[in-house]
Amino acid sequence: MQEATMVKQKTQATVGQTTKTSVSTEVDKIIIGSIAAFAGVIGLWSVACIGSAMFQAGGPVGLAVGWFKAVSGM
Repeated sequence: MQEATMVKQKTQATVGQTTKTSVSTEVDKIIIGSIAAFAGVIGLWSVACIGSAMFQAGGPVGLAVGWFKAVSGM
């Protein structure tokens, strides 16, 4: 009689562990998706900033010259 009880307890523990794993997998997917979306927004913002800087400097060559002048202190 005790052997049957032990088997049932072991089976219930396994079912409970499976449920927790599937919930944490869903949470992980949501977190990874949020991080990817945030990285995409930052990427778009950086492209907009570089485009604006090139427009203000007069093109890519003007931007590079201005950057070297700012870094070297000339």
